[in-house]
Amino acid sequence: MRVFISVDMEGVAGIVHENQTNPDDPRCAAEYARSCHLMTAEANAAIEGARDAGATRILVNDSHWHMRNILAEELDPAAELSSGSPKPLSMMEGVNGGFDVALCIGYHPRAGTQHAVIDHTYNAAVIANVRLNGRAVGELGINAGLAGHYGVPVAAVSGDGALAREARDLLGDGVETIVVKESLGRQAARSLSPAEARQRLRAGVANALRRTHKPFVLAAPITLTVDFFRTHHADMAELVPGSIRPGPCAVLFTHDNYREVFRAWRAMYNLAGVT
Repeated sequence: MRVFISVDMEGVAGIVHENQTNPDDPRCAAEYARSCHLMTAEANAAIEGARDAGATRILVNDSHWHMRNILAEELDPAAELSSGSPKPLSMMEGVNGGFDVALCIGYHPRAGTQHAVIDHTYNAAVIANVRLNGRAVGELGINAGLAGHYGVPVAAVSGDGALAREARDLLGDGVETIVVKESLGRQAARSLSPAEARQRLRAGVANALRRTHKPFVLAAPITLTVDFFRTHHADMAELVPGSIRPGPCAVLFTHDNYREVFRAWRAMYNLAGVT
């Protein structure tokens, strides 16, 4: 069994504030360094669970910010590590490499989710909402769609309670949801201890991989609609060839191939972030 693991940071136990996840601000250096250790430890717990279930190949993709957060020297040697940015498939880089199943560890709810820890979708300063075929999605939905394009099901996710509800609504009750904290606000939570979270991650991943799962596949034609916070964000995103501007802050793109939709999505939010 070949297992792909996408690891984000905001959904990790003990992380509740954006300052803990920011690699660029020197004022956040100490908190961010601690978060890298916590993130790496949760990646290791998922690796251990995959090994318990009989995984023969494991690839971990660092999926947070500049994607240079996981501490390579602390990572379980059973796994390979994909790090650095930009990557062609971003948070799912490598999922097209013949994997049987994917895991989304340390994920967070989509932008606009109530009672959620650090809710956002890729770029919190730019993206208000994303819809695929009319359905609101966050990073989990966007990335599960890409995995599904390559025939890879998402078997387990971890993060806060809101992320678990989002996952079950999107992927069905068969997906394993490992809740490591409950939101008390966007920047506050009641969290498991890191040690307890890792135990639950290991057990949850192993349980998930002992079951069969179906890929999340979007029906073609696939329409991506992105609602931006400001009109100048949409001005930039509209530069993507083939896009349509249905409203002042909205940009739409349709294609039969989800890989092309994903490419358009990446171009849109990166262009919109240019000030």
